[in-house]
Amino acid sequence: MRCKILLAAALLSAVGVKAQMPLDPAMKPKTLRPNPVTQPTLSPGVLELLTLEGQFAQAVLKGGGKAFAEWFAPDAVMLNNRRAAVMGRTRIAAEANWKPEDYQLTWVPQGAQMGPSNDMGFTWGHYEGRSKDKNGQPVVISGRYITVWKKMPDGKWKVAMDASAEEPPEAGDCCKLPTP
Repeated sequence: MRCKILLAAALLSAVGVKAQMPLDPAMKPKTLRPNPVTQPTLSPGVLELLTLEGQFAQAVLKGGGKAFAEWFAPDAVMLNNRRAAVMGRTRIAAEANWKPEDYQLTWVPQGAQMGPSNDMGFTWGHYEGRSKDKNGQPVVISGRYITVWKKMPDGKWKVAMDASAEEPPEAGDCCKLPTP
């Protein structure tokens, strides 16, 4: 009996190791990034947040900074790189004064979570901002974002907090010493 158990354990171990190895060692696994909205296992709350995020992005693409600010709750907070927190929709609107022909802010949600009460949740993903410098040269910034959504008393959803973090430096760019 003990021999059978050891044999079974050895076989299962060998099968487990083989299952972890790729069929063709030359093949590299593909990294797939499915669109979160098309995942059939998402809850209705998560789908609602991702739909809101898409509507928000489309409005900003067409309307620029003015459209951006309109999505914020009156008591919202905006946290951006190397800048002080901006508190309240009025102040956010004063800072978000770009025109879509001068600055294009785009983003793609990569996920979302809805709170248990279904009146607050968050989305996250990747953003990109495109503009031109004073010499007309393209300037591109990109990074990660998180948007916290809350349902207002009138049933509409608004942004409670929007935060971003620029992409980290490329590997090796962080700590190079200057060359003489």
